[in-house]
Amino acid sequence: MRIAPALAVIGLVALFGAPAHAFEIKQVTSPGGITAWLVEDHTLPIVSMQLGFIGGSANDPPDKPGLANFTFDLLDEGAGALDATAFKGRLEDLAASYDLSVDNDLLNVSLRTLSANFGPALDLVHSSLTEPTFSDQAVARVRGQLVASLERAAHEPHSIANRLWWNQEMPGHPYGAPGRGTPGSVARITSDDLRGFVHGRLAKDVLLIGVVGDITAQELAPLLDKTFGALPAHAAPSAVIEAAPRVTPELLLATLPIPQSVVVFGQPGIKRADPDWYAAYLVMHVLGGGGLTSRLSLEVREKRGLAYNVYAGLEPLLHGGVIQGGVATENARVGESIDLIRAEWRRMRDQGPNAAELAAAKTYLTGSFPLGLDSTLRVAELLVIMQRDHLGLDYLSRRNALINGVSVADARRVARKLLDPDALIFTVVGAPENLKGARAVEPTGG
Repeated sequence: MRIAPALAVIGLVALFGAPAHAFEIKQVTSPGGITAWLVEDHTLPIVSMQLGFIGGSANDPPDKPGLANFTFDLLDEGAGALDATAFKGRLEDLAASYDLSVDNDLLNVSLRTLSANFGPALDLVHSSLTEPTFSDQAVARVRGQLVASLERAAHEPHSIANRLWWNQEMPGHPYGAPGRGTPGSVARITSDDLRGFVHGRLAKDVLLIGVVGDITAQELAPLLDKTFGALPAHAAPSAVIEAAPRVTPELLLATLPIPQSVVVFGQPGIKRADPDWYAAYLVMHVLGGGGLTSRLSLEVREKRGLAYNVYAGLEPLLHGGVIQGGVATENARVGESIDLIRAEWRRMRDQGPNAAELAAAKTYLTGSFPLGLDSTLRVAELLVIMQRDHLGLDYLSRRNALINGVSVADARRVARKLLDPDALIFTVVGAPENLKGARAVEPTGG
């Protein structure tokens, strides 16, 4: 058993509801070479594990979008000798929660259970990832559920606006494709596709592991080999290319007879590894984050009462980055809301934040961060994100300094470089009145 010596001591306020004290992130390496990041917390007899397999829905075959999502919807529907009912019954017996989800860049697996049941629960994880049954009955049932969900989403304004926006912002790239698939693509996915996905995508070289709770490094190390040792050594090569977000403006309108229009907007952004990340993070907090104190909220909501909520923020992806925001407002005032968003975008680009705005953003972003780490699972999720983004074991001890080190000059320079009001794409779903310059599209496509 090998336990890597790299440690990081982190002071987190109110972590797990306990008083402030230091925690260590330990890099644990199993005898078979599988690595996990661990935070021990013996306050409660609970262990949480978060897994992230690099390569999410963006890796789906172009003719079968939704393959990753469909597969992950089935991984707890029977594995090994257990059918769907027996598998879920065993989870209940172990008081274990087991959740699977997919995003553009990661396949996510979450497990939370009592520390006494962690080993047996990992046996279920092992079976789920290495020998899912994909029975005809389960595949047909889940396929039906997924198709019904997609058909409902096809008529839901927020889903339509978001789908249209991604299609326009990332034309021809997998990020612009429907990650959950379409009714037609889900219908084309076969059991062989599902099995091929498991064997080709769930591999040790793309696996990130975060564990938090009532377990030691010595106890965890052998469990890593037992649970994940049988996975393939290497995943199928990724065919996802770097994204080239669209830099020309667009205003799309999908007409639906609803009293309030939904608007999604944004432009190209930056990746997490960009050296200007922290300055951009602060700029976007001042512009579109921070609840009621952001510039967009002050102008759109507080001064004019046009919307209950308006927001915009960075969304970094492994193969690109965007800035995305949203607002919903009554049909008569959609054009006014869009004009205000463009104006504030331009003002931030031209002037940047002032010293008071930047100081307030720093206070909020450093002070609120620990409050989100309110459970072992939340911290386990953060450990995976830190590994995905190559932030280092000592990231949490450096984060505040990185944010506080951004000067007003830095923020203004990055605002000028990053923000482009002439590259904003807006997608509107609803029945807005007198919206000028919009290109009509069908709600089902661009």
